[in-house]
Amino acid sequence: MCTVTYIPTGSDQCFIFTSNRDEYPYRNANELISKQINNKKVLYPRDEGAKGTWIAISDSDQLVCILNGAFTAHTRRNDYVKSRGIMALEMFEHISASDFLKNYSLRGIEPFTMILYDNGKLFELKWDFNLKHVRILDPNATHLWASSTLYPEEWQEKRLQWLSDWNEKHPDIDQKAVLDYHHNAGEGNNRYDVKMYVEGIVQTTSITSIEHSAGEMELRFENLVKDSVQRDTVLLQSKI
Repeated sequence: MCTVTYIPTGSDQCFIFTSNRDEYPYRNANELISKQINNKKVLYPRDEGAKGTWIAISDSDQLVCILNGAFTAHTRRNDYVKSRGIMALEMFEHISASDFLKNYSLRGIEPFTMILYDNGKLFELKWDFNLKHVRILDPNATHLWASSTLYPEEWQEKRLQWLSDWNEKHPDIDQKAVLDYHHNAGEGNNRYDVKMYVEGIVQTTSITSIEHSAGEMELRFENLVKDSVQRDTVLLQSKI
């Protein structure tokens, strides 16, 4: 739930969305799940802890991704009412991202940052345990997020600089180039590089990349713990 990029590829509503998940290895996701939720085909890697997910797409042209924390690191409590990964799946029960943002109760849920894409619209939701902070983002601009629970502001800024440097070197963007950033960007510091590793504690367990085109979304799930790659595609209902 830790480093995420949204990179438009130049064509209308075409983009590459990629998430490095930094987590305890025992919570590694092992398989892609396809599930019907509110008449939508939802595709996601399933977290082996809470059985939810940090990233999912649907054939209704929706995408949701969650990172730990809102603005700053927080002290964890023992009385959270629901897993954020379950909440991510419950977003698809709503007719739209706007409906979810307006009506879903976050009371008692651990702080998080959520990115939502819905039929050409891009939103950022930050929940600090007291208030919702919603921003409407430009879907034609590049965006980056990093987990506030793992990375101090200094290292979040470094990620932005690395991405800016990477953009200058890759005028023709494709998924292979984006994955190169998510595998290799950094300064040789295992704790803070985009693909990170802290022995015996937390590491980048997977890299999930979603390629959105005019009629479909393809999800590529790379399990770094098991050294395997799975792919699946949803055809967008509105484009069929």
